[in-house]
Amino acid sequence: MVYSAIGLMSGSSLDGLDIAFVEFQEQGGHWSYEILEAECSPYSKEWQERLKTATGLSAKDYLLLHAEYGHYTGRRVNAFIEQHGLQYKVAVIASHGHTAFHLPAQGMTAQLGEGAAIAAETQLPVVSDFRALDIALGGQGAPIVPVGEKMLLGEYDYFLNIGGIANISLNADHYIAFDVCPANRVLNMLAADAGREMDEGGQLAASGKIEDALLGKLNGADYYRKPWPKSLANEFGTEIIYPLIREAGLSPADALCTYTEHIAEQVSQAVTALPSPKKNARLLVTGGGAFNRYLLQRLDSHLSQKGISTVLPDSRLVNYKEALIMAFLGVLRWRQEYNTLSSVTGAARQGIGGALWTGQEA
Repeated sequence: MVYSAIGLMSGSSLDGLDIAFVEFQEQGGHWSYEILEAECSPYSKEWQERLKTATGLSAKDYLLLHAEYGHYTGRRVNAFIEQHGLQYKVAVIASHGHTAFHLPAQGMTAQLGEGAAIAAETQLPVVSDFRALDIALGGQGAPIVPVGEKMLLGEYDYFLNIGGIANISLNADHYIAFDVCPANRVLNMLAADAGREMDEGGQLAASGKIEDALLGKLNGADYYRKPWPKSLANEFGTEIIYPLIREAGLSPADALCTYTEHIAEQVSQAVTALPSPKKNARLLVTGGGAFNRYLLQRLDSHLSQKGISTVLPDSRLVNYKEALIMAFLGVLRWRQEYNTLSSVTGAARQGIGGALWTGQEA
């Protein structure tokens, strides 16, 4: 069977809406894929601010934004379809949405971008709200990409995605995955203190020095001592970690250097805590942080001591792995097959997550 789907992902780094048009083929339970078209539709400053501050809105204004962002997302998809000549080629759209609230301990998660609005704009079937069922089943609702990693990229031993939050996966019979630490969201906030949108390639961080006292405080955060399954809300980085760094009074270069080392150390510790699948293991690195050369150097320094090599794939997979997997989760939902792993999230059972909205007339 062949399925053509669009996957949508909006990460906590707020750079834009990732859109990927993917063709999947299933033969005898084995899946292959090809990303045929992909792009990041950048957010305007206004949309960045509105998404960033959504958690401070009243219930009414939040729901109004939820609907408006859904219509905005649908229009972006329509423009993508028009630009690449994909009319009548898309079977289903799978939208992760933009996470505003993530409170699994309280049984709640919320992603902006109403699926019904996307379906109304595109007149195509849309799957949204992927995390809700897993949360209802007592799980963390995150990470949700491991199903796609396992079924599409099974030749690797570990997966590290460095987005707004860094998360790690172990590809084993008992699949394990969890959020490691805040990453690009905090790095970008620190770069903004130096008047930059981002620290391109980690150049500013590489020019600084590590402040050991601050590094010790960062590594001492309670979250890092929790066992998996576990996941992070954006607020851990923006309201706890970033203010802690600012209190240290460091130059932007030293702050970036110290926080980069923190990410590298936490990833290394996370890998150490996982059961080792085999010697000479390979770790696939994706997400925007994969282009941070200094961060990759620090990761290599830590992981090579454990016999783990880092693999940087082609730029399309680096940039659009999560959008690719959202498309795949949508296809699984369409097929009424499990698209979450309870071994990862801690839910009572596997789930077929996602609300399905029919956009076209019968």
